Amino acid sequence: MAAAAAAIGDGDLVVYPTETVYGLAADAADPDAVERVFEAKGRSRDKPVSMAVPDVETALAYTRPTEREERFMRDFLPGPVTLVVERREQVPDALTGGRPKVGIRIPDHPVALELLADAGPVTATSANVSGNPSATTVAELDEITDRVAVVLDAGETDGGTGSTVVDAEADTVHRRGASADAVERWLDSE
Repeated sequence: MAAAAAAIGDGDLVVYPTETVYGLAADAADPDAVERVFEAKGRSRDKPVSMAVPDVETALAYTRPTEREERFMRDFLPGPVTLVVERREQVPDALTGGRPKVGIRIPDHPVALELLADAGPVTATSANVSGNPSATTVAELDEITDRVAVVLDAGETDGGTGSTVVDAEADTVHRRGASADAVERWLDSE
């Protein structure tokens, strides 16, 4: 864990487990580190990357949620959900593609939460080259491992699908993933 946190502090990339799939971490507040994520994944810059934080209070320091969005955060995070919410100035354009909103994720995995507590906000994107399947074990990781400084192996993750991505203010599910049914029920009832 110390090596992973140090690598992120140095601007390097780290693979880390979440409750869904393995993720690719870089310092989410460092535009150069975020660029390395896009390069490693071969990801188009017009597809923003989310930010992982250790708790709702940290999320509030980087975002400006409405009351409804904050209720959503407190009901679903930590968990396999990414909430799209208005960002604050310290969230770099490199992460969001210059858009006014950022995806916020609080993974419900002890290793991920420890990394976030030690390394601060990191990128939250699957640890794979764009277009390749997501990995639920280190053995399934593709050539992305050649581009990272540290791989945190915590065995097989619980889910084989990515997080559900939701804009709670607009009542929009951008991507169905883990907990999608519960998210939709919440949107219908709130």
